[in-house]
Amino acid sequence: MKEIWNQWDDEINQLFYCNYGNLPYLFDIKVDKYLFRALAQYWNPTYSCFTFEKVDLVPTVKEYTTLPRCPKIQIDKVYSRAANIPTFLKKLMNITRMSKQWVVARIKQKGDSKYIPWRNLKDLILTYPDAKKRVDVFVLRIYGLVIFPKALGHIDEAVSDLFDRLDKRVTPVPTILVETFRSLNICQRAGEGRFIRCAQLLLAWFYNHF
Repeated sequence: MKEIWNQWDDEINQLFYCNYGNLPYLFDIKVDKYLFRALAQYWNPTYSCFTFEKVDLVPTVKEYTTLPRCPKIQIDKVYSRAANIPTFLKKLMNITRMSKQWVVARIKQKGDSKYIPWRNLKDLILTYPDAKKRVDVFVLRIYGLVIFPKALGHIDEAVSDLFDRLDKRVTPVPTILVETFRSLNICQRAGEGRFIRCAQLLLAWFYNHF
């Protein structure tokens, strides 16, 4: 991703910043599994906070709202799953502007979940003539593989739904925090469990405090 970002000119970069904030700074945050194992030992799942001796710390909505650095996010418009949402197929068609046949051929299913491999979207970012669409697909990739990773190398249906609502200037922060707390709970119970959700954002928050 960083390689693609570095290939873009200032005009596309500014288009990205204007619509989605400064998410690319997350590319430079290295995820240290040993640090996460250490952090998990201080996570209190009962009170959903880190307890360092007598000091309790927890990521807040206000703090996390500053991390994406997106001026269009409105904190009073919280993301929630809509009652009537387009199908995964239609959402991908809207985002990519590709044909139904193209999208259908690339959707995969595992159990009840649907995915599209990242490699199928990468070429669109590099070659699509519409700069706004290249940016949209790139942001979908960031949310699917950096902020909400679930299936390695794939973008899942839940992420496409959240991305579809970003255009309405909703804030994904509460959803990000819920997934962060859930992953910390799993990691804490497992002892050496793997932290898989929103890792770079949690580290950005952690570095701001320490």
